Amino acid sequence: MISQSALLKVMSDAARKAARGLNRDFGELAELQVARKAPADFVSAADLKAEQTLFEALEKARPGYSFLGEERGLIEGTDKTHTWIVDPLDGTTNFLHAIPHFAINIALQREGAIVAAVTYNPISNELFWAEKGKGCYVNDKRLRVAARTRLDETVIATGIPYLGHGQHARFLKELHQIGQRVAGIRRFGSAALDLAYVAAGRYDGYWERDLKAWDIAAGLLLVTEAGGKVTDADGGEEMLTAGSICTGNLEIHPQLLDKLKSAQ
Repeated sequence: MISQSALLKVMSDAARKAARGLNRDFGELAELQVARKAPADFVSAADLKAEQTLFEALEKARPGYSFLGEERGLIEGTDKTHTWIVDPLDGTTNFLHAIPHFAINIALQREGAIVAAVTYNPISNELFWAEKGKGCYVNDKRLRVAARTRLDETVIATGIPYLGHGQHARFLKELHQIGQRVAGIRRFGSAALDLAYVAAGRYDGYWERDLKAWDIAAGLLLVTEAGGKVTDADGGEEMLTAGSICTGNLEIHPQLLDKLKSAQ
């Protein structure tokens, strides 16, 4: 049995607590879908409830830490060196359509660096977690990124721009460059789980643009601690502010980045 640090235990407990509400709401949502009521309003309420649960649990355990959440934005605490970066429900569209692929994302940023991360899929009960310098795990199993070195053998994840969001023309150029050179491309609708799956070696790489800090903060550490390389989609180190990402193992990452650059 792998033992988590006190910090990771706080984060994991908060995620599981919020997940209980999401699981309950997810079951009701399936009924709402059939009844053709207003699932969108229901989901936003579920989102807010989950974030409130996370905020209260994290604030109680670490009073004074700042909190950056998808729903409430930045709440500055008395401790300016620590910030929780939280997405209470990553994969909202999946949740809205009763597709069981979504996650709770919690990262702790200390003086600008992500030092601890939890990504939890309540449906599969997979808790991905990492602490800086201590490796990456799913539940009790140590994770490593995939070992493939040839782009033509890889399965790569991405996100596709949708109505009113993202640059469709640029995405199609990137898809053209990468799609014809890999074994497969997947779009599952949760950036948090895309990154967790790269850390777990399920995907060989992942790229996406137009993301928010709470979508990817936890995943950056998961992949790095699993031995992978992460940059923004232009090869820089500004993932949280640039809102883009490119990741893979040390062999695949530069190949993927090269194809993205050739699409510009």
